[in-house]
Amino acid sequence: MPHRLVFVFVLFIVTAMPGPANGGNSCVECHATKRNGFNPAHSFAADNCTACHAGNPDAPIEAVAHDGLIAFPGDLATAERACGSCHANRVTGVAGNLMQTGHGIVHKTRAALDDAAGADADANFQSLGHSIADSMLRKQCASCHLGQPKRNHALDATRDRGGGCLACHVNDYPADAHPALTTRVEDGRCFGCHSRSGRVSLSYTGLAETVPPVNAGDGTELRLGDGRPVERLPADVHYLAGMSCIDCHTSVGLMGDAGDAKHQREAVDIACTDCHDNASPRVAMQDWPPELASMKKHVPFAAGIDTRFLATHKNGTPLWHIELRSDGAWLHTKNTGRVLRIPDPAPENHGRDLAHERLTCAACHSQWAPQCYGCHMEYDPGGEQWDHVAKAITPGRWSDRFWHADNELPALGVNDDNRIEPFVPGMIMTVGHPSRDATQFLRQFAPLSPHTTGASRSCESCHRSRKTLGLGGGGLLRDGLPADAWTNNDNSLGGRAPLPGQRPFTPAEMRAILEADINRSAGD
Repeated sequence: MPHRLVFVFVLFIVTAMPGPANGGNSCVECHATKRNGFNPAHSFAADNCTACHAGNPDAPIEAVAHDGLIAFPGDLATAERACGSCHANRVTGVAGNLMQTGHGIVHKTRAALDDAAGADADANFQSLGHSIADSMLRKQCASCHLGQPKRNHALDATRDRGGGCLACHVNDYPADAHPALTTRVEDGRCFGCHSRSGRVSLSYTGLAETVPPVNAGDGTELRLGDGRPVERLPADVHYLAGMSCIDCHTSVGLMGDAGDAKHQREAVDIACTDCHDNASPRVAMQDWPPELASMKKHVPFAAGIDTRFLATHKNGTPLWHIELRSDGAWLHTKNTGRVLRIPDPAPENHGRDLAHERLTCAACHSQWAPQCYGCHMEYDPGGEQWDHVAKAITPGRWSDRFWHADNELPALGVNDDNRIEPFVPGMIMTVGHPSRDATQFLRQFAPLSPHTTGASRSCESCHRSRKTLGLGGGGLLRDGLPADAWTNNDNSLGGRAPLPGQRPFTPAEMRAILEADINRSAGD
Protein backbone atom coordinates (compact mmCIF):
# COMPACT_ATOMS: atom_id res chain seq x y z
CA MET A 1 0.00 0.00 0.00
CA PRO A 2 2.75 2.58 0.80
CA HIS A 3 4.39 1.90 -2.57
CA ARG A 4 1.07 2.47 -4.34
CA LEU A 5 0.59 5.80 -2.54
CA VAL A 6 4.05 6.95 -3.58
CA PHE A 7 3.31 6.01 -7.21
CA VAL A 8 0.04 7.94 -7.20
CA PHE A 9 1.78 10.96 -5.63
CA VAL A 10 4.56 10.96 -8.22
CA LEU A 11 2.03 10.57 -11.04
CA PHE A 12 0.09 13.57 -9.71
CA ILE A 13 3.23 15.69 -9.56
CA VAL A 14 4.18 14.81 -13.16
CA THR A 15 0.76 15.44 -14.64
CA ALA A 16 0.20 18.64 -12.70
CA MET A 17 3.44 20.30 -13.80
CA PRO A 18 2.73 23.22 -16.13
CA GLY A 19 3.88 22.75 -19.72
CA PRO A 20 5.92 25.24 -21.70
CA ALA A 21 4.34 28.60 -22.49
CA ASN A 22 3.64 27.54 -26.05
CA GLY A 23 1.36 24.71 -24.90
CA GLY A 24 3.83 21.93 -25.71
CA ASN A 25 4.12 22.95 -29.35
CA SER A 26 7.84 23.42 -30.04
CA CYS A 27 7.13 24.37 -33.69
CA VAL A 28 6.48 27.97 -32.62
CA GLU A 29 9.95 28.29 -31.14
CA CYS A 30 11.12 28.73 -34.73
CA HIS A 31 7.80 29.88 -36.21
CA ALA A 32 6.50 32.19 -33.49
CA THR A 33 4.80 34.61 -35.87
CA LYS A 34 2.77 31.78 -37.39
CA ARG A 35 0.65 31.56 -34.23
CA ASN A 36 -1.11 34.72 -35.43
CA GLY A 37 -3.46 35.26 -38.34
CA PHE A 38 -5.94 32.42 -37.86
CA ASN A 39 -9.63 33.12 -38.19
CA PRO A 40 -11.78 31.99 -35.22
CA ALA A 41 -12.80 28.69 -36.84
CA HIS A 42 -9.15 27.61 -37.11
CA SER A 43 -7.79 29.25 -33.96
CA PHE A 44 -7.25 25.81 -32.41
CA ALA A 45 -4.33 25.34 -34.82
CA ALA A 46 -2.29 28.19 -33.35
CA ASP A 47 -0.96 25.78 -30.70
CA ASN A 48 -1.47 22.56 -32.64
CA CYS A 49 0.53 22.82 -35.85
CA THR A 50 0.62 19.06 -36.37
CA ALA A 51 -3.18 18.91 -36.70
CA CYS A 52 -2.70 20.18 -40.25
CA HIS A 53 1.03 20.02 -40.94
CA ALA A 54 1.96 16.69 -39.28
CA GLY A 55 5.70 16.46 -38.43
CA ASN A 56 7.16 15.96 -34.95
CA PRO A 57 6.54 18.90 -32.58
CA ASP A 58 8.68 17.42 -29.81
CA ALA A 59 11.91 17.05 -31.77
CA PRO A 60 14.62 19.66 -31.00
CA ILE A 61 16.40 19.05 -34.33
CA GLU A 62 14.88 20.68 -37.42
CA ALA A 63 15.38 17.71 -39.73
CA VAL A 64 13.63 15.39 -37.28
CA ALA A 65 10.89 17.91 -36.50
CA HIS A 66 10.16 18.21 -40.22
CA ASP A 67 10.09 14.48 -40.86
CA GLY A 68 6.74 13.78 -42.53
CA LEU A 69 5.93 17.50 -42.64
CA ILE A 70 3.03 18.60 -44.86
CA ALA A 71 4.11 22.07 -45.95
CA PHE A 72 0.90 22.77 -47.91
CA PRO A 73 -1.90 20.87 -46.15
CA GLY A 74 -4.54 21.92 -48.67
CA ASP A 75 -3.02 19.95 -51.56
CA LEU A 76 -5.48 17.28 -52.61
CA ALA A 77 -2.79 14.65 -52.10
CA THR A 78 -2.89 15.38 -48.36
CA ALA A 79 -6.27 17.08 -47.94
CA GLU A 80 -8.00 13.99 -46.59
CA ARG A 81 -5.52 13.77 -43.72
CA ALA A 82 -5.12 17.52 -43.15
CA CYS A 83 -8.62 18.86 -43.80
CA GLY A 84 -10.82 15.78 -43.92
CA SER A 85 -11.22 15.27 -40.19
CA CYS A 86 -13.35 18.42 -40.07
CA HIS A 87 -14.42 18.79 -43.71
CA ALA A 88 -14.77 15.21 -44.96
CA ASN A 89 -17.69 15.90 -47.30
CA ARG A 90 -15.90 18.87 -48.88
CA VAL A 91 -12.70 16.91 -49.48
CA THR A 92 -14.66 14.06 -51.06
CA GLY A 93 -16.68 16.46 -53.19
CA VAL A 94 -13.69 18.39 -54.49
CA ALA A 95 -11.77 15.20 -55.29
CA GLY A 96 -14.51 14.21 -57.74
CA ASN A 97 -15.28 17.75 -58.87
CA LEU A 98 -14.84 18.91 -62.45
CA MET A 99 -12.28 21.48 -61.29
CA GLN A 100 -10.14 18.52 -60.34
CA THR A 101 -10.99 15.94 -63.03
CA GLY A 102 -11.46 18.28 -66.02
CA HIS A 103 -13.82 15.68 -67.46
CA GLY A 104 -15.50 17.95 -70.01
CA ILE A 105 -12.21 19.39 -71.26
CA VAL A 106 -10.65 15.95 -71.67
CA HIS A 107 -13.73 14.41 -73.26
CA LYS A 108 -14.20 17.21 -75.80
CA THR A 109 -10.52 17.52 -76.70
CA ARG A 110 -10.17 13.79 -77.29
CA ALA A 111 -13.31 13.71 -79.42
CA ALA A 112 -12.01 16.60 -81.53
CA LEU A 113 -8.33 15.69 -81.94
CA ASP A 114 -8.31 11.90 -81.58
CA ASP A 115 -11.68 11.37 -83.31
CA ALA A 116 -12.79 9.31 -80.30
CA ALA A 117 -13.52 10.39 -76.73
CA GLY A 118 -12.53 7.04 -75.23
CA ALA A 119 -13.93 5.47 -72.08
CA ASP A 120 -16.02 7.90 -70.06
CA ALA A 121 -14.46 6.78 -66.77
CA ASP A 122 -10.98 7.67 -68.07
CA ALA A 123 -11.90 11.17 -69.25
CA ASN A 124 -9.97 13.08 -66.61
CA PHE A 125 -6.62 14.79 -66.12
CA GLN A 126 -5.47 11.97 -63.88
CA SER A 127 -5.77 9.38 -66.70
CA LEU A 128 -4.02 11.23 -69.51
CA GLY A 129 -1.91 9.14 -71.85
CA HIS A 130 0.09 10.24 -74.89
CA SER A 131 -2.34 10.52 -77.79
CA ILE A 132 -2.41 13.79 -79.75
CA ALA A 133 -5.18 15.15 -77.53
CA ASP A 134 -3.66 13.89 -74.29
CA SER A 135 -0.25 15.24 -75.21
CA MET A 136 -1.73 18.69 -75.76
CA LEU A 137 -3.71 18.51 -72.53
CA ARG A 138 -0.67 17.45 -70.51
CA LYS A 139 1.37 20.43 -71.70
CA GLN A 140 -1.18 23.15 -72.41
CA CYS A 141 -4.26 22.63 -70.23
CA ALA A 142 -3.72 20.43 -67.18
CA SER A 143 -2.14 23.20 -65.10
CA CYS A 144 -5.57 24.49 -64.12
CA HIS A 145 -6.95 21.51 -62.22
CA LEU A 146 -7.12 21.80 -58.44
CA GLY A 147 -4.92 18.78 -57.81
CA GLN A 148 -1.85 20.54 -59.15
CA PRO A 149 0.51 21.13 -56.22
CA LYS A 150 1.25 24.74 -55.39
CA ARG A 151 4.64 25.53 -53.91
CA ASN A 152 5.00 29.30 -54.13
CA HIS A 153 4.26 31.33 -51.00
CA ALA A 154 2.84 34.19 -53.03
CA LEU A 155 -0.32 35.13 -54.83
CA ASP A 156 -0.38 36.15 -58.47
CA ALA A 157 -3.93 36.34 -59.78
CA THR A 158 -2.97 35.87 -63.43
CA ARG A 159 -0.76 32.83 -62.83
CA ASP A 160 -2.22 31.20 -59.73
CA ARG A 161 -3.44 27.69 -60.41
CA GLY A 162 -3.68 24.50 -58.38
CA GLY A 163 -3.23 24.15 -54.64
CA GLY A 164 -6.31 22.11 -53.75
CA CYS A 165 -8.22 23.67 -50.85
CA LEU A 166 -5.70 26.53 -50.70
CA ALA A 167 -6.53 27.56 -54.27
CA CYS A 168 -9.68 29.23 -52.95
CA HIS A 169 -9.35 29.49 -49.20
CA VAL A 170 -6.09 31.45 -48.86
CA ASN A 171 -6.25 35.06 -50.05
CA ASP A 172 -2.91 36.22 -48.67
CA TYR A 173 0.47 34.91 -47.48
CA PRO A 174 1.56 37.49 -44.87
CA ALA A 175 5.23 37.56 -43.90
CA ASP A 176 4.56 37.95 -40.17
CA ALA A 177 1.52 35.68 -39.66
CA HIS A 178 -0.06 32.41 -40.69
CA PRO A 179 -2.26 32.61 -43.80
CA ALA A 180 -5.90 32.97 -42.81
CA LEU A 181 -7.94 30.01 -43.99
CA THR A 182 -11.21 31.67 -44.86
CA THR A 183 -14.57 31.24 -46.56
CA ARG A 184 -14.18 34.82 -47.77
CA VAL A 185 -13.05 33.78 -51.24
CA GLU A 186 -11.94 36.77 -53.27
CA ASP A 187 -12.28 37.01 -57.06
CA GLY A 188 -8.52 36.78 -57.51
CA ARG A 189 -8.73 33.14 -56.45
CA CYS A 190 -10.80 32.39 -59.56
CA PHE A 191 -8.84 34.52 -62.03
CA GLY A 192 -5.82 32.31 -62.75
CA CYS A 193 -7.92 29.57 -64.36
CA HIS A 194 -11.12 31.36 -65.37
CA SER A 195 -9.41 34.22 -67.21
CA ARG A 196 -8.58 31.65 -69.90
CA SER A 197 -10.68 29.57 -72.29
CA GLY A 198 -14.17 31.07 -71.71
CA ARG A 199 -12.43 34.05 -70.02
CA VAL A 200 -15.37 34.75 -67.69
CA SER A 201 -13.17 36.27 -64.98
CA LEU A 202 -11.86 38.77 -67.51
CA SER A 203 -15.26 39.49 -69.05
CA TYR A 204 -16.96 39.98 -65.68
CA THR A 205 -14.63 42.87 -64.84
CA GLY A 206 -14.88 44.46 -68.31
CA LEU A 207 -11.58 43.22 -69.73
CA ALA A 208 -11.23 41.42 -73.06
CA GLU A 209 -8.19 39.75 -74.56
CA THR A 210 -7.41 41.25 -77.94
CA VAL A 211 -5.20 40.96 -81.02
CA PRO A 212 -3.47 43.24 -81.86
CA PRO A 213 -2.72 45.09 -78.58
CA VAL A 214 -4.80 48.19 -77.84
CA ASN A 215 -3.27 51.58 -77.06
CA ALA A 216 -4.33 52.75 -73.60
CA GLY A 217 -4.38 56.38 -74.74
CA ASP A 218 -1.07 57.40 -73.19
CA GLY A 219 1.18 55.51 -75.58
CA THR A 220 1.16 52.34 -73.50
CA GLU A 221 -0.60 49.05 -74.10
CA LEU A 222 -3.07 47.45 -71.74
CA ARG A 223 -1.70 44.09 -70.62
CA LEU A 224 -2.35 41.59 -67.87
CA GLY A 225 0.39 40.62 -65.47
CA ASP A 226 1.21 37.59 -67.63
CA GLY A 227 1.63 39.78 -70.74
CA ARG A 228 -1.66 39.16 -72.52
CA PRO A 229 -2.98 42.31 -74.26
CA VAL A 230 -6.49 43.40 -73.26
CA GLU A 231 -9.01 46.15 -73.93
CA ARG A 232 -11.68 47.68 -71.71
CA LEU A 233 -15.35 46.93 -72.45
CA PRO A 234 -18.55 47.23 -70.39
CA ALA A 235 -18.32 45.21 -67.18
CA ASP A 236 -21.07 43.00 -65.83
CA VAL A 237 -23.72 44.91 -63.86
CA HIS A 238 -23.24 42.53 -60.92
CA TYR A 239 -19.54 43.39 -60.80
CA LEU A 240 -20.33 47.11 -60.94
CA ALA A 241 -22.71 46.64 -58.01
CA GLY A 242 -19.88 45.20 -55.91
CA MET A 243 -20.74 41.51 -56.18
CA SER A 244 -18.06 38.83 -56.04
CA CYS A 245 -18.05 35.47 -57.80
CA ILE A 246 -19.21 33.70 -54.63
CA ASP A 247 -22.26 35.97 -54.33
CA CYS A 248 -23.78 33.89 -57.12
CA HIS A 249 -21.83 30.63 -57.16
CA THR A 250 -22.79 28.42 -54.22
CA SER A 251 -20.64 26.02 -52.24
CA VAL A 252 -22.65 23.13 -53.71
CA GLY A 253 -21.87 24.26 -57.25
CA LEU A 254 -18.21 24.90 -56.49
CA MET A 255 -17.26 22.09 -54.12
CA GLY A 256 -19.97 19.50 -54.60
CA ASP A 257 -19.14 16.12 -56.10
CA ALA A 258 -19.97 16.34 -59.80
CA GLY A 259 -21.85 13.02 -59.64
CA ASP A 260 -23.65 12.68 -62.95
CA ALA A 261 -22.41 16.09 -64.12
CA LYS A 262 -19.76 15.51 -66.79
CA HIS A 263 -19.47 19.05 -68.08
CA GLN A 264 -19.13 22.41 -66.36
CA ARG A 265 -22.57 23.72 -67.22
CA GLU A 266 -24.16 20.65 -65.64
CA ALA A 267 -22.38 21.23 -62.33
CA VAL A 268 -23.35 24.91 -61.93
CA ASP A 269 -25.92 25.21 -59.13
CA ILE A 270 -27.16 28.77 -59.68
CA ALA A 271 -29.42 30.34 -62.31
CA CYS A 272 -30.53 33.92 -62.91
CA THR A 273 -34.13 33.09 -62.00
CA ASP A 274 -33.06 31.77 -58.58
CA CYS A 275 -32.68 35.38 -57.48
CA HIS A 276 -34.64 37.46 -59.97
CA ASP A 277 -37.78 35.42 -60.61
CA ASN A 278 -37.96 32.77 -57.89
CA ALA A 279 -41.53 31.66 -57.28
CA SER A 280 -40.58 28.34 -55.67
CA PRO A 281 -41.56 27.57 -52.07
CA ARG A 282 -39.20 29.09 -49.52
CA VAL A 283 -37.17 26.92 -47.15
CA ALA A 284 -36.95 27.32 -43.40
CA MET A 285 -33.63 27.08 -41.59
CA GLN A 286 -34.62 23.79 -39.97
CA ASP A 287 -35.22 22.34 -43.45
CA TRP A 288 -31.71 23.01 -44.76
CA PRO A 289 -29.81 19.94 -45.97
CA PRO A 290 -27.77 18.57 -43.02
CA GLU A 291 -24.50 18.88 -44.93
CA LEU A 292 -25.09 22.66 -45.14
CA ALA A 293 -25.96 23.16 -41.48
CA SER A 294 -22.58 24.78 -40.79
CA MET A 295 -23.51 27.64 -43.13
CA LYS A 296 -26.20 28.87 -40.74
CA LYS A 297 -23.62 30.80 -38.73
CA HIS A 298 -22.86 32.91 -41.80
CA VAL A 299 -26.39 34.31 -42.22
CA PRO A 300 -25.75 38.09 -42.16
CA PHE A 301 -29.14 39.18 -40.84
CA ALA A 302 -31.41 38.26 -37.94
CA ALA A 303 -32.98 34.89 -38.70
CA GLY A 304 -35.10 32.51 -36.68
CA ILE A 305 -37.53 29.66 -36.96
CA ASP A 306 -39.97 31.70 -39.05
CA THR A 307 -37.36 33.02 -41.48
CA ARG A 308 -37.68 31.75 -45.04
CA PHE A 309 -34.88 31.62 -47.61
CA LEU A 310 -34.75 31.41 -51.37
CA ALA A 311 -33.23 28.20 -52.73
CA THR A 312 -31.71 27.21 -56.05
CA HIS A 313 -34.08 25.43 -58.42
CA LYS A 314 -31.47 22.85 -59.34
CA ASN A 315 -30.39 21.45 -55.97
CA GLY A 316 -32.48 23.28 -53.40
CA THR A 317 -29.39 25.00 -51.98
CA PRO A 318 -30.46 27.71 -49.47
CA LEU A 319 -29.36 31.17 -50.58
CA TRP A 320 -28.53 32.17 -47.02
CA HIS A 321 -27.25 35.66 -47.88
CA ILE A 322 -30.55 36.81 -49.47
CA GLU A 323 -33.00 38.44 -47.06
CA LEU A 324 -36.69 38.38 -47.92
CA ARG A 325 -38.30 41.58 -46.68
CA SER A 326 -41.74 43.05 -47.16
CA ASP A 327 -40.31 45.30 -49.86
CA GLY A 328 -38.59 42.54 -51.81
CA ALA A 329 -35.42 40.46 -51.79
CA TRP A 330 -32.13 41.96 -50.63
CA LEU A 331 -28.70 40.43 -51.23
CA HIS A 332 -26.00 40.79 -48.57
CA THR A 333 -22.70 40.58 -50.45
CA LYS A 334 -20.34 38.06 -48.88
CA ASN A 335 -17.09 39.99 -49.30
CA THR A 336 -17.90 43.70 -49.49
CA GLY A 337 -20.74 43.94 -46.97
CA ARG A 338 -23.00 45.81 -49.36
CA VAL A 339 -26.75 45.19 -49.24
CA LEU A 340 -28.35 45.29 -52.67
CA ARG A 341 -32.00 45.30 -53.73
CA ILE A 342 -32.61 42.44 -56.19
CA PRO A 343 -34.74 43.76 -59.05
CA ASP A 344 -37.65 41.71 -60.30
CA PRO A 345 -37.88 41.23 -64.07
CA ALA A 346 -40.02 44.06 -65.44
CA PRO A 347 -43.16 42.48 -66.95
CA GLU A 348 -43.34 45.05 -69.72
CA ASN A 349 -39.89 44.02 -70.93
CA HIS A 350 -40.19 40.29 -70.35
CA GLY A 351 -43.31 39.29 -72.18
CA ARG A 352 -44.34 35.68 -71.86
CA ASP A 353 -45.08 35.35 -75.55
CA LEU A 354 -44.40 31.96 -77.12
CA ALA A 355 -41.93 33.40 -79.62
CA HIS A 356 -39.42 34.20 -76.86
CA GLU A 357 -40.10 31.52 -74.25
CA ARG A 358 -37.00 29.54 -75.30
CA LEU A 359 -34.62 32.44 -74.73
CA THR A 360 -32.23 32.21 -71.80
CA CYS A 361 -31.45 35.39 -69.86
CA ALA A 362 -27.94 35.44 -71.34
CA ALA A 363 -29.28 35.37 -74.90
CA CYS A 364 -30.59 38.93 -74.51
CA HIS A 365 -28.61 40.37 -71.60
CA SER A 366 -25.04 39.49 -72.60
CA GLN A 367 -23.50 42.76 -73.77
CA TRP A 368 -20.62 41.03 -75.55
CA ALA A 369 -18.66 37.79 -75.51
CA PRO A 370 -15.00 36.92 -76.16
CA GLN A 371 -14.48 35.19 -79.51
CA CYS A 372 -11.14 34.18 -80.98
CA TYR A 373 -10.47 32.80 -84.47
CA GLY A 374 -7.61 31.35 -86.40
CA CYS A 375 -5.88 29.38 -83.66
CA HIS A 376 -3.03 27.15 -84.79
CA MET A 377 -1.58 24.42 -82.59
CA GLU A 378 1.75 22.87 -83.59
CA TYR A 379 3.65 19.97 -82.04
CA ASP A 380 7.45 19.89 -82.22
CA PRO A 381 8.82 16.46 -81.24
CA GLY A 382 12.33 17.93 -81.04
CA GLY A 383 11.40 20.48 -78.39
CA GLU A 384 10.91 20.17 -74.64
CA GLN A 385 8.17 21.45 -72.35
CA TRP A 386 6.83 21.13 -68.83
CA ASP A 387 4.42 18.20 -68.48
CA HIS A 388 1.78 19.03 -65.87
CA VAL A 389 1.03 15.36 -65.24
CA ALA A 390 4.60 14.05 -65.06
CA LYS A 391 5.56 17.28 -63.25
CA ALA A 392 8.81 17.43 -65.19
CA ILE A 393 10.22 18.75 -68.47
CA THR A 394 9.71 16.03 -71.06
CA PRO A 395 10.38 15.70 -74.81
CA GLY A 396 7.91 17.34 -77.19
CA ARG A 397 6.60 20.90 -77.27
CA TRP A 398 3.19 22.36 -78.16
CA SER A 399 2.94 25.96 -79.32
CA ASP A 400 -0.19 27.93 -80.10
CA ARG A 401 -1.13 31.26 -81.61
CA PHE A 402 -4.29 32.96 -82.81
CA TRP A 403 -4.60 35.81 -85.23
CA HIS A 404 -7.88 37.53 -84.41
CA ALA A 405 -10.28 38.22 -81.54
CA ASP A 406 -13.73 39.75 -81.65
CA ASN A 407 -15.31 40.99 -78.44
CA GLU A 408 -18.83 41.80 -79.51
CA LEU A 409 -22.34 40.35 -79.51
CA PRO A 410 -22.12 36.55 -79.92
CA ALA A 411 -23.97 34.16 -82.15
CA LEU A 412 -26.99 32.42 -80.70
CA GLY A 413 -27.80 28.73 -80.92
CA VAL A 414 -29.82 25.94 -79.33
CA ASN A 415 -28.55 24.08 -76.28
CA ASP A 416 -29.25 20.51 -75.22
CA ASP A 417 -32.31 21.72 -73.26
CA ASN A 418 -33.75 23.15 -76.51
CA ARG A 419 -33.25 26.68 -75.26
CA ILE A 420 -31.52 29.56 -77.05
CA GLU A 421 -28.30 30.95 -75.61
CA PRO A 422 -24.97 32.48 -76.69
CA PHE A 423 -22.48 30.29 -78.56
CA VAL A 424 -18.86 31.22 -79.23
CA PRO A 425 -16.02 29.58 -81.15
CA GLY A 426 -14.67 26.74 -79.05
CA MET A 427 -12.31 25.58 -81.77
CA ILE A 428 -11.76 27.26 -85.12
CA MET A 429 -8.26 26.04 -85.53
CA THR A 430 -5.66 23.99 -87.34
CA VAL A 431 -3.57 21.35 -85.60
CA GLY A 432 -0.20 20.21 -86.88
CA HIS A 433 1.28 16.93 -85.64
CA PRO A 434 3.95 14.71 -87.24
CA SER A 435 1.71 11.64 -86.98
CA ARG A 436 -0.74 13.21 -89.44
CA ASP A 437 -0.04 13.70 -93.13
CA ALA A 438 -1.74 17.09 -93.16
CA THR A 439 -2.83 19.71 -90.67
CA GLN A 440 -6.18 18.97 -89.09
CA PHE A 441 -8.88 21.65 -89.42
CA LEU A 442 -11.55 21.99 -86.74
CA ARG A 443 -14.62 24.22 -86.48
CA GLN A 444 -16.71 23.89 -83.36
CA PHE A 445 -18.86 26.33 -81.38
CA ALA A 446 -19.73 25.92 -77.71
CA PRO A 447 -22.36 27.50 -75.43
CA LEU A 448 -21.06 30.13 -73.04
CA SER A 449 -22.47 32.21 -70.22
CA PRO A 450 -20.40 35.32 -71.03
CA HIS A 451 -20.72 37.02 -67.60
CA THR A 452 -21.22 40.40 -69.27
CA THR A 453 -24.79 41.02 -68.09
CA GLY A 454 -26.29 44.40 -68.85
CA ALA A 455 -29.15 46.06 -70.65
CA SER A 456 -30.81 43.86 -73.23
CA ARG A 457 -29.47 43.78 -76.76
CA SER A 458 -31.70 45.37 -79.38
CA CYS A 459 -34.30 43.50 -81.41
CA GLU A 460 -32.34 44.33 -84.58
CA SER A 461 -29.18 42.77 -83.22
CA CYS A 462 -30.91 39.39 -83.24
CA HIS A 463 -33.49 39.59 -85.99
CA ARG A 464 -31.41 41.41 -88.59
CA SER A 465 -27.96 39.93 -88.01
CA ARG A 466 -26.16 37.21 -89.94
CA LYS A 467 -23.69 36.76 -87.11
CA THR A 468 -26.44 36.12 -84.57
CA LEU A 469 -27.69 33.31 -86.80
CA GLY A 470 -24.21 31.78 -86.85
CA LEU A 471 -23.58 32.66 -90.51
CA GLY A 472 -20.68 35.04 -89.86
CA GLY A 473 -19.15 37.19 -92.57
CA GLY A 474 -15.90 37.98 -94.31
CA GLY A 475 -13.47 35.72 -96.16
CA LEU A 476 -13.82 31.96 -96.42
CA LEU A 477 -11.63 29.37 -94.73
CA ARG A 478 -10.72 25.97 -96.12
CA ASP A 479 -14.07 24.39 -95.19
CA GLY A 480 -15.99 26.98 -97.21
CA LEU A 481 -17.31 29.02 -94.30
CA PRO A 482 -16.40 32.54 -93.15
CA ALA A 483 -13.82 32.68 -90.38
CA ASP A 484 -16.37 33.61 -87.71
CA ALA A 485 -19.23 31.38 -88.91
CA TRP A 486 -20.69 28.33 -87.24
CA THR A 487 -22.90 27.10 -90.06
CA ASN A 488 -24.36 28.03 -93.46
CA ASN A 489 -27.89 28.71 -94.70
CA ASP A 490 -28.91 25.07 -95.04
CA ASN A 491 -26.71 23.62 -92.26
CA SER A 492 -24.72 21.59 -94.78
CA LEU A 493 -21.38 22.92 -93.45
CA GLY A 494 -19.97 23.32 -89.96
CA GLY A 495 -22.50 22.99 -87.17
CA ARG A 496 -20.38 21.01 -84.70
CA ALA A 497 -20.87 21.46 -80.94
CA PRO A 498 -19.46 19.70 -77.86
CA LEU A 499 -22.56 17.81 -76.71
CA PRO A 500 -25.48 16.03 -78.43
CA GLY A 501 -28.44 18.37 -78.79
CA GLN A 502 -26.32 21.53 -79.04
CA ARG A 503 -26.72 22.98 -82.53
CA PRO A 504 -27.03 26.08 -84.69
CA PHE A 505 -30.43 27.27 -85.84
CA THR A 506 -32.19 25.22 -88.50
CA PRO A 507 -33.07 26.92 -91.80
CA ALA A 508 -36.68 27.19 -90.61
CA GLU A 509 -35.62 28.82 -87.36
CA MET A 510 -33.40 31.24 -89.25
CA ARG A 511 -36.28 32.29 -91.48
CA ALA A 512 -38.58 32.77 -88.48
CA ILE A 513 -36.00 34.98 -86.77
CA LEU A 514 -35.33 37.10 -89.86
CA GLU A 515 -39.00 37.48 -90.78
CA ALA A 516 -40.19 38.43 -87.28
CA ASP A 517 -42.05 41.71 -86.89
CA ILE A 518 -39.72 43.51 -84.52
CA ASN A 519 -41.98 46.57 -84.30
CA ARG A 520 -44.56 44.82 -82.14
CA SER A 521 -44.11 44.80 -78.36
CA ALA A 522 -42.54 41.78 -76.68
CA GLY A 523 -45.73 41.01 -74.78
CA ASP A 524 -48.03 41.01 -77.82
